[in-house]
Amino acid sequence: MLKKLAVIGFGSTMISVGINMFILPFHLINGGIFGISLLLNYVWGLKVGLMFILLNIPIYLFALKKDPIYFYNGILGAVFSGCLIELLLPLNGLMNLPIISSVIIGAIIIGVGVGVMLRNHISPGGMDLLALLIAKWTKVNVGVIMVTLDAVIILTGLFLLQDARLLYSLLIISIIGMLATIITSYRRVSM
Repeated sequence: MLKKLAVIGFGSTMISVGINMFILPFHLINGGIFGISLLLNYVWGLKVGLMFILLNIPIYLFALKKDPIYFYNGILGAVFSGCLIELLLPLNGLMNLPIISSVIIGAIIIGVGVGVMLRNHISPGGMDLLALLIAKWTKVNVGVIMVTLDAVIILTGLFLLQDARLLYSLLIISIIGMLATIITSYRRVSM
């Protein structure tokens, strides 16, 4: 249990730092449920936090029914990540980098956090939990599933908002997905 809490703490901190310092200052869309919540806010003015909670409910109920272990790990990961994102909000805008540098650094930091959590069967949020469950049943790597789901969200945002900066979001999800794939695929070496 102590290892699981350490992984959640590390992963959530990485995700929170990456989002607040490098992604939010440019108002880009992240993938996952957070990205969907942002889109709903941009298009219809719905509250991001409320949408995040409401959209996660069916995924967590599905996980509870299909695999309670993923449900409990997901709840811990999502709550801790959500709280840390709010607590570390003052980091927003702390770095003054060009958008491309910010996107790459932020995505690497977030990708390491997400990858470490997923490697330990802990979900940092609803869409990642859904990707973990799909990966378990289909044997498709969780990183590939995440990139596919996130790309649909980003492309929807690009279509609805018609903001070219959202193309950077495709780079964000590609880097995060690639790192998640590498980290979750890495085999431990026994000595």
